[in-house]
Amino acid sequence: MTQDHTLDVEGVTLGYGDRTVVTDLDLRVPPGRITAVVGANACGKSTMLRAMSRLLAPQSGRVLLDGKELHRLPTKDVARTLGLLPQTPIAPEGIVVADLVSRGRHPHQRMLTRWSAQDDAAVAAALNATDTAELADRVVDELSGGQRQRVWIAMALAQETDLLLLDEPTTYLDVSHQVEVLDLLTDLNAERGTTVVMVLHDLNLAARYADHLVAVRRGRLHVAGPPAEVLTAEVVEEVFGMRSHVMPDPVSGTPIVLPIGRHHAGQLAG
Repeated sequence: MTQDHTLDVEGVTLGYGDRTVVTDLDLRVPPGRITAVVGANACGKSTMLRAMSRLLAPQSGRVLLDGKELHRLPTKDVARTLGLLPQTPIAPEGIVVADLVSRGRHPHQRMLTRWSAQDDAAVAAALNATDTAELADRVVDELSGGQRQRVWIAMALAQETDLLLLDEPTTYLDVSHQVEVLDLLTDLNAERGTTVVMVLHDLNLAARYADHLVAVRRGRLHVAGPPAEVLTAEVVEEVFGMRSHVMPDPVSGTPIVLPIGRHHAGQLAG
């Protein structure tokens, strides 16, 4: 079960060449919960996720998977436990949807073993869950942005990992499909105990669907905790430089952020 797996970031500094993006980051991902990472553009959210998925080695500090240094573990062992949907994945030219989603099963394949009924079932379940089964024979390059995004999510689901990292999984999706994807991730968490870490831009959806919010500001962890404690008007202004009114969501009871903007600042009551 996912609760047996831990993912921790200890004193990590990250960058590209001479440019430092994330500084001295400490973060513990709550096992078996949904964590949403929020912050302004270029604050280091995606860079942080790259390090947590072993795509980027820390300049200092370490990332620990089950107490072991992530970047020293065998690639296939990591891939069976931890899955990643990057921000801008690239599909091989001419590949069809079913073949791309099937690639999610590669970490489970071993030498001299054949594709199994379990692999077929995992791919079918992923296609059905993301409403992409009818696209199975379509070429990925011919799909709309929203369709492609759902196909990539299907591939991540087919991997059947206990920890799932997603960088802006609702990109290109209309509001209906954004909610469907987040409902799907909530189902995975509830039914399988999958630990989910996702970068989201929509603060209200992040607050509604996450158990744990992580706010990043200028490459540093600014605050982390339950949405009701993290998503305050003060934090929104500190992290995003934006005045807002925060009130309970009438649907979920979680915080909802109402941006004020220059043209409406004088209309804010109280």
